[in-house]
Amino acid sequence: MFQPLISFPLVPECVTPFCVRSIMAAPRTVDGVEAENTEISLTLSNSSPEDSKRPQFGTRFLTDPRQVFQHNAWDNVEWTDEQEEAAKKKVSENNQPLPLEKQEEYNSRASEYWNEFYTIHENRFFKDRHWLFTEFPELAPQRNPNHESQPNNSGMDSSHQDGFEQKQCRDFAALSGDNCDFPGSSATYRILEVGCGVGNTVFPILKTNNDPGLFVYCCDFSSTAVELVKTNPEYDLNRCFAFVHDLSNVEASFPIPDGSLDVIVLIFVLSALHPDQMQASISRLASLLKPGGVMLLRDYGRYDMAQLRFKKGRCLSENFYVRGDGTRVYFFTQDELHELFAEAGLEKVQNLVDRRLQVNRGKQLTMYRVWIQCKYRKPC
Repeated sequence: MFQPLISFPLVPECVTPFCVRSIMAAPRTVDGVEAENTEISLTLSNSSPEDSKRPQFGTRFLTDPRQVFQHNAWDNVEWTDEQEEAAKKKVSENNQPLPLEKQEEYNSRASEYWNEFYTIHENRFFKDRHWLFTEFPELAPQRNPNHESQPNNSGMDSSHQDGFEQKQCRDFAALSGDNCDFPGSSATYRILEVGCGVGNTVFPILKTNNDPGLFVYCCDFSSTAVELVKTNPEYDLNRCFAFVHDLSNVEASFPIPDGSLDVIVLIFVLSALHPDQMQASISRLASLLKPGGVMLLRDYGRYDMAQLRFKKGRCLSENFYVRGDGTRVYFFTQDELHELFAEAGLEKVQNLVDRRLQVNRGKQLTMYRVWIQCKYRKPC
């Protein structure tokens, strides 16, 4: 199998979408920020027999190194030991952290940097993530006949489940002083996306999932992003509720009671938090899930091309960096994510690495991407 060394020196760093190379069937990046292509599909390594039954588009495997520039991307690419060592060396060369005062500045001004990002790009940068329904059928269970929908995850019949939720709502109201008329209180299937940006996951869900009992919540650290969601003509208060929320502040309240969500979605968002804040944030989100509810995540993996492109002076701490626009990003391992979810009391359904070889045929360049995809369920 063709296994060239990682080509990170060949990919110029850029900070505007105008210098991004357009590569079919793969995300674009602006200084490490993901912009998902609508046609992207995933093939994941280390998958279980159950995973192999899922319909997937990505089935292009490189068996002849002479054919590497015949296509724009190759799936399920395993790295050689030499490649991994080269990646480790590159990371170790650039791991001198910035002074503590600079780190604190980026931490305290995090919302400002994301507001500036969305002020500049508005809704022109990210594309709708339609691939989500292949990889995460929980977002539209009725769309995928092979997916076993679990609208009632508690083991109760529907009448008892409704009664349970009403009692839970009353208990929550007694503690919080609120009433049961929270947004989506009458819904039977509730989804929350954390880090919604301008709605590139939310609006495809609303278009695709026609369940009359569906209600989608979405929140973001950036008030600018949330305002862009609310002003979108497809925003419907009868099916969706957008709000500003700081995931790192575990004391901040949600507009929904604990134990009320079927699905929580985190797409390239956990990596934006300081590593010290991740565990408390995941544990807080887990409390919002119903018994049997699932948390879905897709984020950057260790030694992804975006990590290898960072130059000296961008490292905040080990595997944690600041981009040119002030936004931050962490690069995970599978074990790190598993520990976060397990500590929050969730059970593993899926924890996979997606390694992809992207090819720029015009400039004869090869580029390696690494993402991690997880599904974790709250025990019934």
